Amino acid sequence: MSLRISVIGTGYLGAVHAVCMAELGYTVVGIDVDEEKVAALSRGQAPFYEPGLDDLLAKHHDTGRLTFTTDFAAAKNADVHFVCVGTPQRRDGLAADMRYVEAAVDALAPHLDAECLVVGKSTVPVGTAAALAERLAKTAPVGAGAELAWNPEFLREGFAVQDTLRPDRLVFGVTSAEAEQKLREVYARTIADGTPVIVSDLATSELVKVSANAFLATKISFINAMAEIAEVAGADVTKLADAIGHDARIGRKFLNAGIGFGGGCLPKDIRAFMARAGELGASHSLAFLAEVDAINLRRRQYVVDLTRELVGGSVANKRVAVLGAAFKPQSDDVRDSPALNIAGQLHLQGARVSVYDPKATANARKIFPTLPYADSAVEACRDASIVLHLTEWQEFRDLDPAELAGIVETPIVVDGRNCLDADAWRAAGWTYRGLGRP
Repeated sequence: MSLRISVIGTGYLGAVHAVCMAELGYTVVGIDVDEEKVAALSRGQAPFYEPGLDDLLAKHHDTGRLTFTTDFAAAKNADVHFVCVGTPQRRDGLAADMRYVEAAVDALAPHLDAECLVVGKSTVPVGTAAALAERLAKTAPVGAGAELAWNPEFLREGFAVQDTLRPDRLVFGVTSAEAEQKLREVYARTIADGTPVIVSDLATSELVKVSANAFLATKISFINAMAEIAEVAGADVTKLADAIGHDARIGRKFLNAGIGFGGGCLPKDIRAFMARAGELGASHSLAFLAEVDAINLRRRQYVVDLTRELVGGSVANKRVAVLGAAFKPQSDDVRDSPALNIAGQLHLQGARVSVYDPKATANARKIFPTLPYADSAVEACRDASIVLHLTEWQEFRDLDPAELAGIVETPIVVDGRNCLDADAWRAAGWTYRGLGRP
């Protein structure tokens, strides 16, 4: 008999996981307290943009294998329950806000009257799983028969479906052989395709995700620190990255200097990691992450300052075209977006900003409703004193600089992602400024 699965939380992580579990052949119910989100998913409409998700959602919506509801009782007969709710940064500090994870477990527990496995996928502070296991054993009717495991997610926005169905590794944090076997059953197809499995204790599985994000954030901030040196030394950070990236011990990935990282994971995860280290009496171990965070935020300010310099010392009443609002391409996520942050700062300094993004405009309006938004890159750039390229959508790389030069007031471009063809833009008459390069 096919496994029955419930997925608690149908945000970015949960919706993708629910759809992909259905694609693996299971009967899945997604549960969320957000009625609008559940209604959209029940109509076969994803509440966010993610390549490939809509097609799979429609496919399994039609088969009836995948349903969504606000009723936690619908989880009652599931064999495996995945907890996929968010852990945002607390408003009063750097730590992760665990209210949503705790509320999800508390809402699920009363319906667990038969042996089952509850699997956390959310990114949480180390020690959370052990505490939740005790909480679950006390509140579920089946008691310790509701076993807890941890299976961290490693999704890249824009590649989330691929990363769920064909991950580069699976991590199982378990306390029994039975829990490991159940997870191997869930992911049997994935494991058969060659995905490696790392089995660990609960604490290690919790540390895996935050450690990975801390390492990636550090690598990005390292190359941005090198960009700062390159800017004052007259060097080219892109060539530097190519050169050191050929070293197999370093690798070229994530060595792209620019305006820094954003989104709903890296910024808040490294801050929560620092906060948890402090709670454990090991704040010194992660003190370097404070500088990683500072370098990242500094790059945003650098672009604001550079923009002001390039337009004559003040952006007041200057038309500034901002190409990009999402924190990365192939996503409509604007959480802690460097692009939107820069646009907002310039707007507050009196610039007449015009923002265009192929997918993220609706979400950007919710965060910054006072910013003007354009319906196309050409519209955003019309009569602009300066153009800022801040999210590396292919659409922006494909722009014809000669054609664009004819509609702007002044052909000045700041390439905040260092991915435009500098020679082509300069040949078309533009003043081109990358970050950390001549």
